[in-house]
Amino acid sequence: MISPKHGIKGRGTADNQDSRYSEFQREALDDGWFKNEDSPALRTEVSLETPRRIITHNQSPDLPFSQSINAYQGCEHGCPYCFARPTHAYLGLSPGLDFETKLTAKPDAARLLKKELQAKNYVCSPIALGTNTDPYQPVERQYQITREILEVLEQHQHPCTIVTKSALIERDIDILRRLAEKQLVQVNLSVTTLDKTLARKLEPRASSPQRRLQAIETLSEAGIPVSVLIAPVIPVLTDTELEDIMRASADAGALSAGYILLRLPLEVSDLFEDWLQTHYPDMAEHVMQRVRDSRDGKTNDPRFGHRLSGHGFYADMIQQRFRIAMKKLGLNQRSQPLNCALFDPYPEQMSLF
Repeated sequence: MISPKHGIKGRGTADNQDSRYSEFQREALDDGWFKNEDSPALRTEVSLETPRRIITHNQSPDLPFSQSINAYQGCEHGCPYCFARPTHAYLGLSPGLDFETKLTAKPDAARLLKKELQAKNYVCSPIALGTNTDPYQPVERQYQITREILEVLEQHQHPCTIVTKSALIERDIDILRRLAEKQLVQVNLSVTTLDKTLARKLEPRASSPQRRLQAIETLSEAGIPVSVLIAPVIPVLTDTELEDIMRASADAGALSAGYILLRLPLEVSDLFEDWLQTHYPDMAEHVMQRVRDSRDGKTNDPRFGHRLSGHGFYADMIQQRFRIAMKKLGLNQRSQPLNCALFDPYPEQMSLF
């Protein structure tokens, strides 16, 4: 298997290592043939899936939601640091290039959601969209599954939260505005860097940083509560931008802020380090050392309470900087709790009173 280490245009990684569950493991080899040539662009392939259920439940104490929906598996944005990449191994696919080129869409998501909301034992609590893969990644333009999900949530007056790196969310501002009027939605725009050049390498198919800031402004002006999520904060590479991102987001209308320190579970560790060696070889060792400094000498610490923020001197420094900037910029506004009291499992039925 040949690995073009100079990268593939429009993709976050050139590595396509086999699933960890595969019987055989192939080793990538750079034979020098493509050193001065651009690799051919790869088309995105989408398979359709009809799962039995669409709502995923969790009991993680460090997550602000207990149920979520992911309309897609895999993500075309191509971020080499994405913690969701290892899930592609369960499909027998690579967490590398396959993750961003071989996607799965769930076109029956809205129908399944409606069915689950009408179950007798269903208890209403906010549903999070975009917890694993982005609900507004490029293929959403064609499939519009996320919009259909929002239509069902609006029909049932069910609260939800959204995390995205895409300005495509502006398309659904009509629904989001109506949900916001009833305290049924909270939007989180993820901004990793303000550097356009870095963003094109780091998140090749996501909206540019400036478009994300514009989306924050557009949503905010429409009365939709927006928070900025600085995710991930990458040691050495982007950590110096922390305050600048928060300031730009506050100026755009963000009400609050959050951050996640880079974590590299399973295959993501090698994929991200390979990306560093390709694009920023002089910084690679320093970046990875800082990651390990905040993860007990490893590249990932899955323990609750540590996995999102890390621990140790470096992690504490990031946390202190964040808290100071949040207070200074007024990004510590507490949004009103999402409204679960309006939930109606059978909106089609007329009330007797």
